[in-house]
Amino acid sequence: MPFMTPSLSMIRDALLRDIRNQLPDANIGSDSDYFIRASSVASIAEGIYQHQSWIVRQIFPDTADTEYLELHCRTRGISRKDSNTATGPINVTGEPGAKSTAGLIIKRDDKSYTTTQEVTIGSDGKAVVMAIASIPGAAGNTTIEMSGMLTTTPDGFDSTVVIGLMGGGTDKETDTELLSRLLELIRRPPAGGNKYDYKRWAMEVNGVSAAYVYPLRRGLGTVDIVITSADGLPSAEVIAKTQAYIDDVRPVTAKNSLVLAPTIKTFDMDIKVSLDGITLEDVTKQIKATLNDYIGRLLPGQTFVVSQAEMLISLISGVSDREVITPVENIIPVVNEEKVEWLRVNSILVSHL
Repeated sequence: MPFMTPSLSMIRDALLRDIRNQLPDANIGSDSDYFIRASSVASIAEGIYQHQSWIVRQIFPDTADTEYLELHCRTRGISRKDSNTATGPINVTGEPGAKSTAGLIIKRDDKSYTTTQEVTIGSDGKAVVMAIASIPGAAGNTTIEMSGMLTTTPDGFDSTVVIGLMGGGTDKETDTELLSRLLELIRRPPAGGNKYDYKRWAMEVNGVSAAYVYPLRRGLGTVDIVITSADGLPSAEVIAKTQAYIDDVRPVTAKNSLVLAPTIKTFDMDIKVSLDGITLEDVTKQIKATLNDYIGRLLPGQTFVVSQAEMLISLISGVSDREVITPVENIIPVVNEEKVEWLRVNSILVSHL
């Protein structure tokens, strides 16, 4: 039977009851001295009970506060991962031979990037230079190429540039994410280099938000690790850091391990619905939110199942019938020795059936 922590009133009533048992004629009314003294003692006792409950919560990592969760992790050699800054290519144009030092600043809405190397415009009037986001975190990531502007334009350069896919930016690890890594280690302790070890090693690197392990994909003795950053692609820097770290900690008997990013495969959806008591505009918002959530949770290499999408649409209030026009069948991503595809939706069109 669980222990019931008494409240202030319960403790006070018990004290007053004991006083009355010892002194039958004692005045224990709400305006009496005994009542006041019992209330003060009960208040202190309640605080002690609460402190004891707090202490018990700190014993277990899944209920511990931040400070004590980090202490639990420290005993296992786990530390909180700092935020990581997104990096990627910037496509510039201008007069052939024009040069610029590192430090060019590119602006796009609330995003800002700074080039990290010298750049020389090629004979075709184009060049690619690597850049880093001005602030750390997932906010620096991009999912599509977009235009940007140089804040200061060097001689021979065009002021408009194209910002490539920026990746690898992650926010500081949350308590939930830190606890997840600790529980993974407790539930699956080191086992001499099995697939769970490779996943744990990858997850210890700043900039890695998720890792998926594919043993023997390229033959005996090989292990491939697909990593992502903040639900997006990792940067080349994050991939290199993860590869170096795993090569350092993996068993020397392992033949080969390869860290790579998934290959994005996008698809469009065309959906027709019959409605009852809801407008097409409102149902479109709900369908897009529902399907984006479903597709967003697909892992690299995981199949998009049309029937599951249809079921999710049917569960939306006001949808009396539905038909998925495209895709006409399940989309199976390619998983082979060359790539691991990651399904992502491009556009969702909803119209009347």
